[in-house]
Amino acid sequence: MLKLRIITALILIPLVIAALFMLPPLPFAIMTIAVCMLAAWEWGQLAGLGTPVQRVVLAIVCGVGLAALYLPTYASSLPLLAHPIVDAFLLASLGWWCLALLMVLFYPASAQFWHKSYFLRLIFGVLTLVPFFWGMLVLRFGIEENSYTGAWWLLYVMFLVWGADSGAYAFGRLFGKHKLAPKVSPGKTLEGMFGGLAMSALLAWLFSLYVPLHISFNTLLICSVFAVLASVLGDLTESMFKREAGIKDSGNLIPGHGGVLDRIDSLTAAIPVFACLVFLVF
Repeated sequence: MLKLRIITALILIPLVIAALFMLPPLPFAIMTIAVCMLAAWEWGQLAGLGTPVQRVVLAIVCGVGLAALYLPTYASSLPLLAHPIVDAFLLASLGWWCLALLMVLFYPASAQFWHKSYFLRLIFGVLTLVPFFWGMLVLRFGIEENSYTGAWWLLYVMFLVWGADSGAYAFGRLFGKHKLAPKVSPGKTLEGMFGGLAMSALLAWLFSLYVPLHISFNTLLICSVFAVLASVLGDLTESMFKREAGIKDSGNLIPGHGGVLDRIDSLTAAIPVFACLVFLVF
């Protein structure tokens, strides 16, 4: 299994980086919509949609809905952040992840309010995937300095989340004693989370020195810390939904890594939160 995970990662990471730097706006948006459709297919299982047909319909509705939201902004000459719907979904992501935090903190008692409601769980999926879609596009194309500035921003957030996850794993294995959320994900520890935050601070410092992000270090550090905390919450939230649905992985689309949601759960929180803080708060 470990060998398969490594091989898959070695194939996917260069493809992701190439897509970040080489794809123009429309193909990049289509790629992101495709990822969101696969994630929606898997979310259907978390929402309680029992048949493949229902989940296919959900994925199609997700794709059509995102395309309908994106095309007016693509046809417009205005920058992405000038469109109220983009700002609204980014700001909504802050509210959603605050609510998700309460759901995780009070789980399993919190589940009684949403466990039997397909509608609520589908709304939670909308609030997870739509801001993620806009966060991806805003970070990549919301900055007009040059054609690669946005790619560096997006790559930074991805490296931030991956690095924090690696730091959390290492610190958790070495020093982990206090459980972070034992009723949701027993393997995560407070020591691991602080190790991930330390790694994020190191990455923020290195990127501020060598990568053209054009932002003060203090602002970058603050946004990075909140993005990492959001990434942890995104992971815990998906774990909560999977636990409630009685499944281990969201899917098996990525060999050795489980489903698409299993790979992007942290990014679905970190990317819109980071984009919202950088562009709409600071």
